[in-house]
Amino acid sequence: MKLNQFQIEIDGIDKEILRHLMQDARKPILQIAKKIGVSGAAIHQRLKKLEQAGVISGSKFVVDVKVLGYSTMAFVGVYLDKAMSNPEAVRELKKIPEVLECHYTTGNWSIFIKIICKDNEHLMQLLNKKIQAINGVSRTETFISLDQQIDRQIQI
Repeated sequence: MKLNQFQIEIDGIDKEILRHLMQDARKPILQIAKKIGVSGAAIHQRLKKLEQAGVISGSKFVVDVKVLGYSTMAFVGVYLDKAMSNPEAVRELKKIPEVLECHYTTGNWSIFIKIICKDNEHLMQLLNKKIQAINGVSRTETFISLDQQIDRQIQI
């Protein structure tokens, strides 16, 4: 697959390796090598190439936030007084642990964030006392997620 000048060419073996690791990042390299039909050393070399090219930026454990008591997920459109407030607002949002994602957007909002809260009361406190208190935030628009139906990465 040949992409633009900033991306590398990956072949079928690279794609197979990525598919296995995207499914389970803890899957042993030798197990992947056996299924694909190459040596473990070849897998390591390809992984190193993919990491150096930025295709792989690390691995992580996925924590089930519901088990930890966080039952309310919400998306918040943040309106700012001025576009110049964006970097300052983002710096302040980074200080709030419940903010999981932050995106600059086109459309009505300057910033769109994904947050996780223990319940609706926690959400209200977070909005009123932390997010809306950020200098430059004029108002917010909140959407509570009732249930996540799709959670995936891009198919390779």
